[in-house]
Amino acid sequence: MRKNTAPVFYKPFVKWVGGKGQLLSQLETYLPADFSSWEKATYIEPFVGGGAMLFHMLNKYKNISKAIINDINPDLVTAYRTIKKEPGNLISFLKGIEREYLSIKHDDDRKAYYLSKRELYNKKGHSQIENTGLFIFLNRTCFNGLYRVNRKGQFNVPFGRYSNPTICDDRTIWLDSEILQNVEILQGDYTKTIDFADKRTLFYFDPPYRPISATSNFNDYAKEAFGDNEQIRLREFCDKLDEYGYSFMLSNSDGVKVDDVEDDFMDMLYSKYIVERVFANRNINANASKRGKLTEILVRNYPLIKKDASTYNKFDVTTNQSIVSVVY
Repeated sequence: MRKNTAPVFYKPFVKWVGGKGQLLSQLETYLPADFSSWEKATYIEPFVGGGAMLFHMLNKYKNISKAIINDINPDLVTAYRTIKKEPGNLISFLKGIEREYLSIKHDDDRKAYYLSKRELYNKKGHSQIENTGLFIFLNRTCFNGLYRVNRKGQFNVPFGRYSNPTICDDRTIWLDSEILQNVEILQGDYTKTIDFADKRTLFYFDPPYRPISATSNFNDYAKEAFGDNEQIRLREFCDKLDEYGYSFMLSNSDGVKVDDVEDDFMDMLYSKYIVERVFANRNINANASKRGKLTEILVRNYPLIKKDASTYNKFDVTTNQSIVSVVY
């Protein structure tokens, strides 16, 4: 039998609001120009979230010899560690819950099942397999794949009405387990990731975004708030990385030209670095008029970016118009 030689692509095992899957081609363009030639490169993501950028980097750059990920959300970190260590047991658990859920035919009954699992999940004290299985089940069946907790740390996202959700994606779990074998997985404050940096290190930051309006605050991934003081502390951490000679790239929301208000907080905060703008589609907002294509900022501390002759959308803040640019 002819061996299947199709390329293998690793991808996130959860849906994650604000995930970078749709922005990968643009983020790729803004990587350091010579990154592929870095010998024994170290790649660090202090706010890993769904991991779209992580899996992209590990897919493409075989010169990454060390990868470190971190997140403050303990259940998300437990999920990464469980997939790394016990993919088979996790798949068995998920297949069981998937069979139960899909056998329920009426939305009201499915909602009751969902709420019972949400209540169970919030009680905690589970094994890593059960905690991760419930985490993934809720992620696949809740409203818009949100992860939001209250100040007590309890998951409180409402039921999502999906007719045939994929609860157990066994192929993705097996593949992610394979690639995570060489990844160091941390949980806690992002500042400790500096201890793992080497001479040729690239940090990519995708922190909780600064809300651009009162109806767009969906950054409650953990019970600890991430307000403006935390944004400032993160910039100070980036200053330390820059001082030590490490490269970093950072994504965040763009407050300029939102609601006709010139909120240049992020531009001023990172004024000593290079600030670009990229397009992203965002559908999570209580106000429907504020969903759709928005700009995000992309900050970097290195001057030269990858050469790429492809075109992509950019944004001119002086005219509030989209433009098409080519990077050479």
